[in-house]
Amino acid sequence: MIQTLRDLLLQGAARLQERPALTVPDWGTLSHAQFRNRVEGVALGLLAGGSAAVVFSSTGTAWDWAAEVAAAASGLAWDPSGEPVPPEVLGGSRFNEEKGRGPYHDREREVLAATGFTAGLDHGEILTRLRRLNVSLGWDHATQVDLPLARLGEPPVRAALWSALFAGGHARLESPPLGPDRWRRPAPSWEPGPFLEFWGP
Repeated sequence: MIQTLRDLLLQGAARLQERPALTVPDWGTLSHAQFRNRVEGVALGLLAGGSAAVVFSSTGTAWDWAAEVAAAASGLAWDPSGEPVPPEVLGGSRFNEEKGRGPYHDREREVLAATGFTAGLDHGEILTRLRRLNVSLGWDHATQVDLPLARLGEPPVRAALWSALFAGGHARLESPPLGPDRWRRPAPSWEPGPFLEFWGP
């Protein structure tokens, strides 16, 4: 039973394995298992460095999404006022740092449904909201959603990413096409409506 956002990451990767989870221009397409590995690499770097209890990343890249899920899986809070995630954790010299492995696995007993995460919400409340949202959206493991990479830090895009992860779907973070591709028919525009109130009281 999924009780925390950590469970969501681990159990989703175990269940969905090679199904696509995330596509980003710089990374290509990551399966659910590969996305879990990317997230855990960030988590190990965070925990090896004795990270603050509240962290945040705003690089404008997909590393921000990996860092947000890593913070959740590590029992850390996510808030713009938190300590910035160091660049060396985001694919640099502290990514996948072995010293973080023990602390990361120890968090399995510490991350609970009542563990606070972001916007005054704990893991359990976020999961409850994701369940309700996914029922209304009808999303499942066959869902593919295209999201604007340039708006990654906006709350509705973050909610859509969490919703896609919850559903076991495939989120594609896209940049506007350049060069000859700019004449291609655009994908349907991003519609934030269903996600606007997700993080609210």
